[in-house]
Amino acid sequence: MTEAHIPKIAQELSLTPKQVQATADLLNEGATVPFVARYRKEATGSLDEVAITAVRDRLNQLMELGKRREAILKSLEERGQLTDELKEKILSAETMVVLEDIYLPYRPKRRTRATIAKEKGLEPLAQLLFAQEDMDPLAEAAAFIDPAKGVESAEAALAGARDIIAEWVNEDQTARARMRDFYSSKAIFKSKVIPEKVEEGIKYKDYFEWEEPVSTAPSHRILAMRRGEKEGFLTLRVLPPEEEALGLLEALFVKGEGLASEQVRMSVHDSYKRLLSSSMETEIRLATKKRADEEAIRVFVENLRQLLLAPPLGQKNILAIDPGFRTGCKVVCLDRQGKLLHTETIYPLQSEKAAADAGAKIREMCKRLGIEAIAVGNGTAGRETESFIRGLDLSKEIQLVMVNESGASVYSASEAAREEFPDQDVTVRGAVSIGRRLMDPLAELVKIDPKSIGVGQYQHDVEQGALKSSLDDVVVSCVNHVGVEVNTASKRLLTYVSGLGPQLAKGIVEYRNEHGPFQSREGLRRVPRLGPKAFEQAAGFLRIRDGENPLDRSAVHPESYPIVDAMAGNLGCSVLDLIREEEFRKRIDLKQYVSEKVGLPTLNDILAELSKPGRDPREQFEPFHFAEGVEKLQDVKPGMKLPGIVTNIAAFGVFVDIGVHQDGLVHISELSNRFVKNPAEVVKVHQGVWVTVLDVDLERKRISLSMKSSQPGSDAGSKKDEKKKEEKRPERKQRQKATFTNNPFADAFRSRNQ
Repeated sequence: MTEAHIPKIAQELSLTPKQVQATADLLNEGATVPFVARYRKEATGSLDEVAITAVRDRLNQLMELGKRREAILKSLEERGQLTDELKEKILSAETMVVLEDIYLPYRPKRRTRATIAKEKGLEPLAQLLFAQEDMDPLAEAAAFIDPAKGVESAEAALAGARDIIAEWVNEDQTARARMRDFYSSKAIFKSKVIPEKVEEGIKYKDYFEWEEPVSTAPSHRILAMRRGEKEGFLTLRVLPPEEEALGLLEALFVKGEGLASEQVRMSVHDSYKRLLSSSMETEIRLATKKRADEEAIRVFVENLRQLLLAPPLGQKNILAIDPGFRTGCKVVCLDRQGKLLHTETIYPLQSEKAAADAGAKIREMCKRLGIEAIAVGNGTAGRETESFIRGLDLSKEIQLVMVNESGASVYSASEAAREEFPDQDVTVRGAVSIGRRLMDPLAELVKIDPKSIGVGQYQHDVEQGALKSSLDDVVVSCVNHVGVEVNTASKRLLTYVSGLGPQLAKGIVEYRNEHGPFQSREGLRRVPRLGPKAFEQAAGFLRIRDGENPLDRSAVHPESYPIVDAMAGNLGCSVLDLIREEEFRKRIDLKQYVSEKVGLPTLNDILAELSKPGRDPREQFEPFHFAEGVEKLQDVKPGMKLPGIVTNIAAFGVFVDIGVHQDGLVHISELSNRFVKNPAEVVKVHQGVWVTVLDVDLERKRISLSMKSSQPGSDAGSKKDEKKKEEKRPERKQRQKATFTNNPFADAFRSRNQ
C-alpha cells in the first residue's frame, strides 16, 4: 500500500519520489526522525526534520484512509451491494470526506422516515416525482393508497415519497460537496449567552452577542466560543444564508416549474432544514475545530521548542531558593552535575532577626560550597527574596537569576521526583528543579508534562491525542538536537534519545550505577537489551565528555569513525590533532572520502563537528534583572518602561513577566510599529524585552503593555533591535492604545499563580 502513496506524497510536498521512498523505507525500518535527518542525508536528499515528519504524518493519514476503504469494501461485499462502478468510485476517493460521502447511501442506518416510506412501497412514486415529467402527482399517488400499509390517502403517499427524495438529496455526493464548500465560505458563527447565565459567564462577555464568518474566525476565538458552550454559558450555531443554500440545492435537483417539480422543491427544502443543514453544521464545526486545534498546537509546539532550547547557564555550583512568606524559603545547594549537596530552610521575610540569621546562612553556604550562581523561583515571595539576596553584598562573581518555576510543583510530586529523591519532601524537590532549570532548562523540563510548563494555548480544549503526539515530537527533536551527556543524564532525559525509550533508558542508568561512568560509546553495547539497531539510532546523540575516543564527545556517529581515522592517517596526525589544529582540517579533501554510502553532506557535518566537537547549539546565556522597586501589582503605573521576560505567546498577543507575579499582556496590535500577523515574528519565549505600561486594572489584576518603541521604526523591546532598526524605517505615528477584551484564555494566562 505504501508504494502507491509515494508519488502522491511527493507531489503534495514538492519532493522527489526518491526522497519520499527513502524516507518511508527508513521510517518503516524503525529509524527515528532525528536520526534520519542527521545521519541519512544522502538517502533522503538532506531532508530536514520538518519534511521528514510531514512525510511520516501523510503516510499515516493515507494508511488510515486505506484501512477505512478496505473496511467499507468488505462491508458492501458482505451485504451484496458492491458493484464494479461503486468499487471504482471507492478506490478513487482521495480523502476521508469523499469516501464517507460515497458510502453514506449504503451505510447501515436506523429506521428513518425514508426507510419507513420505502417499507410502505412508496419508492416507485418517489422515482416518478424525481423524474419531474409532466404529470398530476395526486393522481399518480392515488395508486399507492394502501391502508394496510398505513398509506391512508394520496397526500400521505406524496408525503412519504417526499421523505424518500429528501434522503436522496441529503445523501447525494455532489450536493454534499457543494454544500460543504458553501458552508466553508458563507457560514457564520453565531454565539449568544444563555439568559440565566449572564452574571456567571461574564468572562465570555465578548461572545454574548457575537457573529463572525467561519472562513476568517481565528483559532483562539473558535476555541473560546466552544469552551463557553461546553461550560453552559453560550449557545453556538454555524449558519449560512438560508435562501442561498436552498437556491444552490434547487439548482441541482429542481428541473422546472411543473407540479412534480414543486414536489421535488418541497423535498429539497425539507432535506436541507431537517437533514442536510444539521449534518453540514456538524461537519463544519468539526472542521473548524480541527483547524483551530492545529493552530493552537502549532503555537504550543513553537513555544515549547523555544523554552526547551532556552540558553543554559551551564555547569555551575548552584544555590537555589524556592521562596515563601509564612513557610519560609527552601534552599538547596547543587554541585556542577546537579547533585544535591545541602538543604536548608530560611525565613528572611518574617523579622529582622530571622533575616539576619538567613543572611548568615546564605553567606556561609556560598563560601563553603563555592556557589557560582543563585537561582530564585519567580513565584510567591520571589521578588522579595531576590531583593533580600541582593542586599547581602555577596561576591560580584555570583550571578543572581530569577527562574520561571512553572511546573516545578508538578515535578516535585511526580513519580520521577520521588524516584530521584525518595528521602526528600516536595519543597526540596521543587527547589532542586528550580536550580537545575537554570543550569540546563532542557534536561530539567523534560521531566515535566509539557502541559504543566505554562506555555500552551488552550491545551485542554484541543484534541489530546494530536497534542501529545506533537509535543512528544518537539521534545524528542530538542533533546537530540542538543545531544545528551550519557554519564550525567537522568532516566527521563535519556528516554527521549533517538532509539531508546523508557526501558533502555532505565537500563543505561542501572548499568552506569553498577559499573561506573561509560568510558566510550562502544561501552553502551554492553547494556542489556540495547541491541545493534538501538545503538545505531542512539549513539550519535549520546556524548561522553572525557571518553577514551575524542570523537565520543561529538555528534560524529561511530559508524563514521573510520572515515575520521582515515583523514588523520592521511595527514600523518592523530584524531586529537585533527580536532585541535585548524591547519590539519584545512588540508582535508572531502571528495577523497566520498563513497556509495557517504556523500558530501555527511562529510561536511563531520568536518563541522571536528572544529567544535560537542558544541551546544543553544544561544549564550545572558543575565536578566527585573526593575528594582517594582515588585507587586500596586507598583506598576501607566507610562513605566520596564524590562520583562516573554513567558507565553498566543495568537492574540504575548504575555510578559515584569516581576510582579502577574503577567502583562502585549496585544498583537501593540507588539510592533509595523503590522504583525504572527507574534512569533517579533519575539520568542524566554526572550528579554522592554515594555511600556499602558494600563493597570488592580481590581481584575490586568496589566496592558506595549512593545512599540518611541524610537523610530523599532519593532521589539530589546535595545539591540531598537538601535538596528532605528536607521532602517522612518518614524511612524503611534497607534492608539489597544483595547483589551475579556478573553477567557487571556485571563487564564495572565497569572501563573491563580
